[in-house]
Amino acid sequence: MFIRLNRFRIIFQRYHSTKPTPHQQAMMARGLPKRTPIEGVQHVIAVGSGKGGVGKSSISVNIALALSRLSYRVGILDADIFGPSIPTLLNLRNHKATTITKTNLIEPLINFNLKCMSIGFLTKSDGAIVWRGLMVMQAIEKLLRQVAWSPLDYLIIDLPPGTGDVQLSIAQLIPLSGVIMVTTPQELSLVDVRKAIEMFRLVHVPIIGIVENFSTYFCSKCGHEEKIFGENGGQLLANEFHLNILQSLPIDIHFRRACDEGHPIIQENETMLCSKFNNLAKQIIEFIHTKQTTTIE
Repeated sequence: MFIRLNRFRIIFQRYHSTKPTPHQQAMMARGLPKRTPIEGVQHVIAVGSGKGGVGKSSISVNIALALSRLSYRVGILDADIFGPSIPTLLNLRNHKATTITKTNLIEPLINFNLKCMSIGFLTKSDGAIVWRGLMVMQAIEKLLRQVAWSPLDYLIIDLPPGTGDVQLSIAQLIPLSGVIMVTTPQELSLVDVRKAIEMFRLVHVPIIGIVENFSTYFCSKCGHEEKIFGENGGQLLANEFHLNILQSLPIDIHFRRACDEGHPIIQENETMLCSKFNNLAKQIIEFIHTKQTTTIE
């Protein structure tokens, strides 16, 4: 038994190394399918982490709304098949996407001036989805290709945790303008975000930067600050991969309540978090503009 386990460990390490050999990279690159843009969508921004529970979905929604407030046409796609959050965050629970256009496309739901699509709009809202990988990939391709997204300036994709079928399918099927990595300062989060960064770099997806969520906490009674999830984790990660910290977001009870109630925090004017999300939207626009300028040159 020990010999078999040891042999399995050696084989697993050989074929699942976090850093593929140059030969493996060349073989993977040669097998990549051609990326085809989504019709009528100018830019696609993914929000990922590799780790669950770090706030990707709430950040995705508020990025989309911040871009919309800047007069851009914006949509948001919930790519988490097993745990969709967008229906709750945008106050669309129990709503179904049942309208089919003349071109046989699914009409996305609209709320807060955003075009929204989630597997939660196509299945029972409280039912568990028990699908194997192939069905998940087919669902993702349907959400990308068979939804009436056009016309959009930005499509924000809220990715699920991990570096599996969904992330790889999206990265290989469509040209992503960039991905934002979300982490907490905690080492438990950083371990998985490192893997996600390496995956996106392996498939040649540009990384816009890092958002550090739960960066600190201020007591609502006395104002005392406490670094509950650790300190400087996001900055250390940024330094390690030569990336920028885009924003650091504190723990905020009003933010949590707004998410649960389906009323995004950015709808509240002149709050600190509202300002941070507005700045984050401007950073995304600047990244896209710089990338386009560099490509033209």
